[in-house]
Amino acid sequence: MEAHHHTHFANKIFKEYMKPVLIFLFMLVFHSAIAQKQHSDVAIIKSFRSASNEAIAKHDVDGIAKYWLDDFVQVIGRGIYQTGRDSIMASWRELFRTNPQVGYIREPKEIVISNNDTLAWEQGKWTGIHAYSKGGNYAAMWIKRNGNWRLKAELFVSLEATKQ
Repeated sequence: MEAHHHTHFANKIFKEYMKPVLIFLFMLVFHSAIAQKQHSDVAIIKSFRSASNEAIAKHDVDGIAKYWLDDFVQVIGRGIYQTGRDSIMASWRELFRTNPQVGYIREPKEIVISNNDTLAWEQGKWTGIHAYSKGGNYAAMWIKRNGNWRLKAELFVSLEATKQ
């Protein structure tokens, strides 16, 4: 009788504590999966930024605009802004035509993925080469559409102006 009571008591304790342990383990695995997914999204956005930098170095406007949405918004370091992918592409082409030595490098310092995995915030430093500014800070808004990250907006602030 004593052994049966002990086994019954042990089973009761086991059942009582097992549910919270299983919930904890499930949450741990779920959190780990989300963290891995967010890490993957950050790596994707970093690779897109790197590809965009390479496209700027080559003066490849199609490569620069590859990640832009049609209603993309860009504010350049002097505060001038444009909207629309086609319009901004035309501005880049004109810039490269009139200043063949110009270049820009963007270096992400932080990329944050939203908790619902549909938006991302990127911020960092930018450098201008043979440009109106030597560089400054930038921020970008990414939106995930149909499983693909695309740029909705970029804001550049010139903090190292060479001339105005």
